[in-house]
Amino acid sequence: MDVFSQASLFTKLTMLMGVVPLALAMVYAVWPSEQRLGLIRPLSLAAICAAVSGTALGILNGLRYMSLRNMAFTPALAMGFAEALVPLFVAFGCLTAVWLCVAIGLWRRP
Repeated sequence: MDVFSQASLFTKLTMLMGVVPLALAMVYAVWPSEQRLGLIRPLSLAAICAAVSGTALGILNGLRYMSLRNMAFTPALAMGFAEALVPLFVAFGCLTAVWLCVAIGLWRRP
């Protein structure tokens, strides 16, 4: 939770984008319809794009910090680059759950 409290607004938004398709997928698992399934696909793509964008921004900030301080790779920078991977981890974790919910919805669909 310490990583989340120190994250930027953009990073928090990119992680939130992983939760949006998850919420819709849970609704789809309970009440499957073609319209909900049609919305899950573009929302999943948006979550992937947001995750890659958030991770790229974190890596970009780490590299910028290195160049401004004229320094080599340090343990603090390693931690920064590890934190840059958090949006990717959250989004793909949520997307795993999304598509499991979709599988349940497809199984339940008449």
